[in-house]
Order: sequence, then structure tokens, then C-alpha cells
Amino acid sequence: MTATEPTRQEVWFVTGSQHLYGDAVLAEVERHSTEIAASLSAATCMPAPFVPRAVLASAEAIRALCLAANADDRCIGVVAWMHTFSPARMWIAGLGALQKPLAHLHTQFNRELPWADLDMDFMNLNQSAHGDREFGFLAARMGLRRTVVAGHWQDPGVIDRMRVWARAAAGWDEAQHLRVARFGDNMRDVAVTEGDKLQAQVRLGPSVNSYGIGDLVRAVGETSDSDVDTLVGRYEDEYRLVAPLRRGGERHASLRDAARIELGLRAFLADGGFMAFTDTFEDLGGLAQLPGIAVQRLMADGYGFGAEGDWKTAILVRLMKVMGAGLDGGTSFMEDYTYHLGPGEATVLGAHMLEVCPSIAADTPTGEIHPLSIGRRDDPVRLVFTAAPGPAIVAGLVDLGDRFRMVVNRIELVAPGEELPKLPVARAVWRPQPDLATAAEAWILAGGPHHTALSQALTVAHMADLAEIAGVEIVAIDERTEPTLLRQQLRWTDAYYRSVGR
Repeated sequence: MTATEPTRQEVWFVTGSQHLYGDAVLAEVERHSTEIAASLSAATCMPAPFVPRAVLASAEAIRALCLAANADDRCIGVVAWMHTFSPARMWIAGLGALQKPLAHLHTQFNRELPWADLDMDFMNLNQSAHGDREFGFLAARMGLRRTVVAGHWQDPGVIDRMRVWARAAAGWDEAQHLRVARFGDNMRDVAVTEGDKLQAQVRLGPSVNSYGIGDLVRAVGETSDSDVDTLVGRYEDEYRLVAPLRRGGERHASLRDAARIELGLRAFLADGGFMAFTDTFEDLGGLAQLPGIAVQRLMADGYGFGAEGDWKTAILVRLMKVMGAGLDGGTSFMEDYTYHLGPGEATVLGAHMLEVCPSIAADTPTGEIHPLSIGRRDDPVRLVFTAAPGPAIVAGLVDLGDRFRMVVNRIELVAPGEELPKLPVARAVWRPQPDLATAAEAWILAGGPHHTALSQALTVAHMADLAEIAGVEIVAIDERTEPTLLRQQLRWTDAYYRSVGR
């Protein structure tokens, strides 16, 4: 698996029936199931093919398939559809054992009824209207986490919902084997970046481990001058470097230091199989400068990142990059930094010291070098740009002690109100939904973090499906949000989680 895109996996498309109807009906059910799966697989930007499995008509076959899905690394999720009536008690053992994400597609093969020719043979074959209700009852009775999608399988809305769920399933699959490297610890005395790494692995899957900054310094020291030459050449080709950083410029040595850090960091992550990482300006050891362009380029290649030891955001950035692979727009580590409260419409200026991913840039980034007032190291090299305008989301993950909560806000990225000639960092300006005051009040009521993952590729629906799969509480802030109602919702969920535990 590379950092740039997830390994192509598959979704198992499962159709339920029973032997009551005879072999001819089951053969017709299988033909229809195969056609639907092929159609879904062919949809634009579907992250994985839908693979039809044999029609399930007995408890033994259902359980065997669910166990096989658990054991097959290619299977990222199961879609279930009841073409005919399938007595749900047959599904108890299988669904009780299933560990992969589950989507229930409530559809039927035919779009329209053949009114003049409608007979009982047609009725017996096309029984999704009550077959899926039988299946849905059992899933509710068993308390299964699942996504339900209803409508004809050729409708654009249904295809889009299946595409969204499949991307969430791909994110969950990534979480199950994600390894996160932490160089140093959290920024001292900060609360929100703390959390229970063990419970995160139990609930979400990622393994988070810390390494001394000396381990990274050694990897940086092992880089060769020829590799540094090659990487510096790529910087010159891919970005608009300011004159002092170019060959012969008075700060060119700093660019070489930055390239050496990137090479060492890449080697360390690749050797350990890490797809996400954190660092902190409070623990730089022998590094010449705080990693800037190195972190930005690694994120552009698909790695997750969190500043100041924020491993939860590093996980979220990586999962969202996997979920958004192949879609328009990028995903980046982000921080709500400061506000424009008027005149005109209120907006958020998001940025960080250095580490914003160029996948969200509106145009070619500029390679620059500027002083950094914290970290007490040489001036760091960074890419400077402004995020492209358009719809996006910001999402944060927090540990509330008794559960994890995901907070997501729909936003609209906009151009800055004026030029920013003295701001030497990458940045994004956005208008939160429904407005800044309401969104900020809701975010703070929900305990949302100041570090987030910003994505131009994903929507609240993607994150809601991921949260459902993971069993994580989600608070969505959008144009319908009203703080009084949200406060009630938060109290209800507090009571729920205190009763059921983590």
C-alpha cells in the first residue's frame, strides 16, 4: 500500500432469499444481484468494486459468508439486499459474527410495476418491500450499526449514497491497520490533544506509538548528499522558490536542511510502515529546523499529520485522505487561528505555523523561508499558498473520557477579504454554516478541538457513515444548527453514553 492511495479492495454484495421458491427463482435472483453489483461497480468514483456473492438461502450459508468476510483482507464491507422474503432468524448467527461494515440496500430490481401482467409469480420474486423490512427489524433488534440506503439501484441519489458509504468503509478498513508515529509528546499543558491511545485502538483500530526525536535525527543524518541534490531539484521544479532559497542564494543551505529532514522522515515512516505521524516544536533535538515543507509534502502524498503531538487529528487526516482518494479537492491538517468579525460577513482564517497540505491550494505554492518565534531553531522552509474556494468540511475528534466524539462543520472556503502580504504561511479562509457565531457556539458547546482536518473532497455524510461504522458519536454543524436544540442533543447523548459505557 502506498501513501498516495489506498489498495483497491472490494465490497461484497450479498442477496438474501430462501429455498421455498425453488431453484429457478433463486437463479433469477442471482442474475439480478449480479447485474446490480456490476452497475454499482461501474459508477464514477466508486472506491471499490461490488462483488456479488452466492445467493444466501440458509443460516449455515449466511454464517459462513460472514466469517469469510471477516477473514478476507480484500473485503472492506458487506451490502445486504433481500430480493425475496428471507426469514431473518436465519441471519442471527451470521450478523452476530460479522465484523465488517454493513450497509442495507433497500431496493428492488424492477423500477416500475408491470401493472397489466402482474401475477403472483412476479410478486413472489420481487418481495423487497417486506423482505427488507424483516431484515431491518432483526438488525434493529440486535442493535447493529449499519447504514440503510433506500431507492432504486439506478437512481443517482442511491448510487451516491452507496459511494459515500463505500468510502467510509474504506476509511474504516485503513483504520484497522493504521500505524501512527509520534516524535516527542503532546505540547505541554494542552488538554485537547491528550487522550486514551489504548481506547482509541480498541474503538477505532490505529496503533499509536512514540519515538524519541533522536531516532528521527539519526534517520536524517543517514541521508546522502546526492539524494538531497535530487530532492532540491524537485523543489525547484514544482514550486516557485524565492530567490534566497535557490541555488547560489544566501539561504540555499536551509533548503538543503529541509530536504534532508524530508528524506529522513520519509525513510523512518516507510521503514516502520507508518501512514500518519506527529511532531512538536517543543522537542526538536538535533533537527536544524521545525519540519515544514517536509510535513506539507508528506501530507500531499497521503500521510496523516497532527502538530504538537495531536495523534487523534493525525489519524483523522489519514482516514479522510483515504476516503477522498480520487475525488476533486484535497485534505489537510488545519487550525482555526483567528476571525474576521466585520465589516461584511464573518469568516475564519485557518492556518498553522507551517503545516498545511498543498493538496488544498488554489495555485502553485511559493517556497519561502521566514523566522519562527517558537521552537528556537533555524528559520524553517515552508510552502505558502491560499486554499481554493468552494464547499468543504472541517472535522475534529476528541476524547471525552467516556467516549470519542467527532465534530463536523460544513463550511464554504472563500477568498481572503484582502491580500495577505505579511502572513508567511499557508492558509484557508472560510465561512462556517450556518454562520460564524452560531457555528462557533455549537463547536464550543460540543467540545470540538482547535486542530481539525479540512477536506474539500468529503461531506458530512461521509463522516456520518464513518462514525456509524466506528460507533463514535457525531455532532454535525450545518445550516440547520440551532444552539438550544444542540444543547439538548448533547445532554441526551451524555445520558446515553453514561448508561452504555465506551
